[in-house]
Amino acid sequence: MKIHRNVWILGWVSLLTDFGTKMIQSILPLFLVSTLGANLITVGLIEGIAEATASVLKIFSGALSDYWGRRKELAVAGYGLSAIVIPLFALANNPVWILIARFGDRFGKGLRVAPRNALVADVTKAEHRGAAYGFRQSLDTIGAFCGPLAAIVLMYSTGQNYRLIFWIALIPAFFSVLLLVVGIREPAQSIQHKQSPWQRENFKQLGRDYWLLLLVALVFNLGNFSDAFLLLRANQVGISPPLVPLSLVVMNLIYSLSAYPVGLLSDRMGRIGLLSSGLLLFALVYLGFAFAQTPNQIWLLFGAYGLYLGMSQGILLALVADCTPAALRGTAFGLMSLVIGIALLPASGLAGWLWQSINPQAPFLMGCFFAIVSLLILLLTVKDKRHV
Repeated sequence: MKIHRNVWILGWVSLLTDFGTKMIQSILPLFLVSTLGANLITVGLIEGIAEATASVLKIFSGALSDYWGRRKELAVAGYGLSAIVIPLFALANNPVWILIARFGDRFGKGLRVAPRNALVADVTKAEHRGAAYGFRQSLDTIGAFCGPLAAIVLMYSTGQNYRLIFWIALIPAFFSVLLLVVGIREPAQSIQHKQSPWQRENFKQLGRDYWLLLLVALVFNLGNFSDAFLLLRANQVGISPPLVPLSLVVMNLIYSLSAYPVGLLSDRMGRIGLLSSGLLLFALVYLGFAFAQTPNQIWLLFGAYGLYLGMSQGILLALVADCTPAALRGTAFGLMSLVIGIALLPASGLAGWLWQSINPQAPFLMGCFFAIVSLLILLLTVKDKRHV
């Protein structure tokens, strides 16, 4: 299939943005704990607040893009805000600065993601959506593993100068915004049928399967806490601080290699089976993190976690697009993110509390439990729109 120009551009924008963002995120937990003296509960709260903020905002940006019939401007504002706040990481002298910076970064993500996902659906035929979302996700993830790789090199070459690495992360973020402004062309069909975002009738149009997918996402994300805890677990098991970002490289390399082929496969054989397999794999991976005892086991688990991402993230987006009318796609993607955000804050906060109050295994066992429950709901209730 031919990938639309906008999907290519959005993929490269995501690649550059994730390059800078993952440079920061791959070393941020260590910076918080070793340099700023934060405890694990603080790390969990910062990550939970940041991710929940992004998810809650997506409902508003998605609905607004449906009402305006315009998606590009909101995407530009979101990517731009995430770039502007990067200097705050470098200037931080206590965890409050990091909270503000992460809040601003995720605020930007909240503005851009639903309109961006709707833009992909606007220019892609239904039979190719799995491939289109998988392709954009693959480019996104190339940035997500190159960023931590750059962080590793810089950690060694600068003597673990966290603040300098944060400043360097500003460069790819700037170019991502420039590419988005210059490269994206709003499709004509996206401005023809404006929808008032809060009409009750709109929510009825979303349909039964969409609401069941929301339930699956809510339950699953109650145990899907921040990846910061995976990095801290890697360090605890024996991976040295300069090599901790390499775990994200492994994860995102597998993610990048698997997302597009899995998306293509979902277009041909259906999405529910693949998504179910991804949720099962997540449960097994978290069980592994709970009981891992050697660095080699951690490396394997990060690779398996990347495969889970490739089997779930793009497919979930394609399922949402399959279940919803074109004029409400922004609202649908935004509402999905809102539900995820409702779960993320308690998930990361609870994970930090369980780690400190019980043991490091407890949060991973919690994540495994919620993944199994969400898998059962998915298998028992949601129908595959591609094969009914």
